[in-house]
Amino acid sequence: MTILSAIAWSCDRKPYAQGEYLYGKYCSSCHMDNGSGLEGVIPPLAKADFYEANPNLLPCIIRHGWQDSMLVNGRWYTQPMAAVDVLNDVEIGNVINYINHSWYPEMDYISAKDVQSALRECPNIPQDTIPLKIMTK
Repeated sequence: MTILSAIAWSCDRKPYAQGEYLYGKYCSSCHMDNGSGLEGVIPPLAKADFYEANPNLLPCIIRHGWQDSMLVNGRWYTQPMAAVDVLNDVEIGNVINYINHSWYPEMDYISAKDVQSALRECPNIPQDTIPLKIMTK
């Protein structure tokens, strides 16, 4: 009976619950709960051409931050994004899967191996740039 209860409970759970939690903790204060960003300051994640065109860059941006300008949906954004280097590879994948599930259902599931592979290919961060850090308690 216990196994059946566990199976039933797992079927009722929200998909990507950890990703949703981590998105709320580390991302939503800038990118908003609905992924809209702050127009002209923080780029959107929902319906963002940059996001769709650069899926292999997403783990790098989450882990290392972004210090350069970015063109999203025809608008330039220059606000740096802080690194979220407290997240492990599985958690980064969960955040990306939550975003994909929420706003890009046609995008593929990303595994921890996919995250690790993408992180090995990250562009170099210039040595004279000190990435911003997300402050955690």
